[in-house]
Amino acid sequence: MNNSLRVGIAMLFACAPLLAAEPPSERQRELVRMVRQDCGSCHGMTLNGGLGPALTAKALKERDIPKEALVATIVGGRPGTPMPPWHRFLSEAEAGWIVDRLLEGFPQQ
Repeated sequence: MNNSLRVGIAMLFACAPLLAAEPPSERQRELVRMVRQDCGSCHGMTLNGGLGPALTAKALKERDIPKEALVATIVGGRPGTPMPPWHRFLSEAEAGWIVDRLLEGFPQQ
């Protein structure tokens, strides 16, 4: 793990209380649409993989990536890869909410 990722993960631990917040129901619907449409364009419309890896609960559990690392990837992207940062479109708390939904099986709509 590179140092910038370690620093990012440490910063997320410091903000852990923010990651537990539930977005309002309308924002939840927007986030579900965003994941299905925008993330789905690379990770597959059913999140079973494509250009990017699968984001199904099973696939994420098999890869055993800490929640904080998944949030950091959503918020900051992955330099040198096609994974863009999404910090302009959602907060860290919303990214945490998305990761929680992915880990339990993402809603259809």
